[in-house]
Amino acid sequence: MSENILDKIIKKKIEKIDLLKKSISLIFLNEQIDKNKLFINFKKKIQNNIDDKKISIIAEIKKASPSAGIIIKEYNPLKIAEIYYKKKVACLSILTEEDFFLGNLTHVSKVKEKINLPILCKDFFIDKFQVPLAKSYGADAILIILAGVSDDLAFDLYEEALKFNMSIIVEVHSVEEAKKALNFKEALIGINNRNLKTLNIDINTTCDIYDVLINHSGPLISESGIKTKEELLEISKKTNIKTFLIGESLLKNLDNNSIFSVV
Repeated sequence: MSENILDKIIKKKIEKIDLLKKSISLIFLNEQIDKNKLFINFKKKIQNNIDDKKISIIAEIKKASPSAGIIIKEYNPLKIAEIYYKKKVACLSILTEEDFFLGNLTHVSKVKEKINLPILCKDFFIDKFQVPLAKSYGADAILIILAGVSDDLAFDLYEEALKFNMSIIVEVHSVEEAKKALNFKEALIGINNRNLKTLNIDINTTCDIYDVLINHSGPLISESGIKTKEELLEISKKTNIKTFLIGESLLKNLDNNSIFSVV
């Protein structure tokens, strides 16, 4: 069986983190975290909007992706964040994976210094070391992709994030994964409409999985593939989900995108 894209990304990530752990100590990371006073409660921001019956956009900042290639040639994360801030998005998601998405953790710190919004470090978390690493750059939340880690590792990452007072998005793509996600009581659960192994998109995935997650105590998020305001509102109508993580369709039309009008 040929190696899928998720396997390739994780294989490369393991190599990178193993090297990084040899050059950066946990003591240093904790010192950096202690110096940083800019942390914001990501989950609380989303939950407050839900309580107020408002729709939240988690707006993504990324240069490229395996499915779309280069999205923005003249890539300036801070300029994009400034536009999102003016459009009143709830939170930011910044891609930090370097090889396949051309991201960097420094993008998080550069944005955090200037923009007062909670930030999700969007990456492939495969080692507990990445949790304080992300926080040391100013991240408020991490992502746990259930398709990419073992059950034990998922819980280790979750517990580590809680220890560091970070919010957690547990990402699922199937009913089986959704059932597992219910065990992460303090997490937000993201339903990814994109299959990370094949990169195929089906926005009906959110609706298909929603019933399994309806009683989860934390916020639910529909992620990926939403191209129009109408699609967003249709998903919200069918599922009562009020939070949406959107990237490419916003990045390709930052100035006059109708999706921003829902917030």
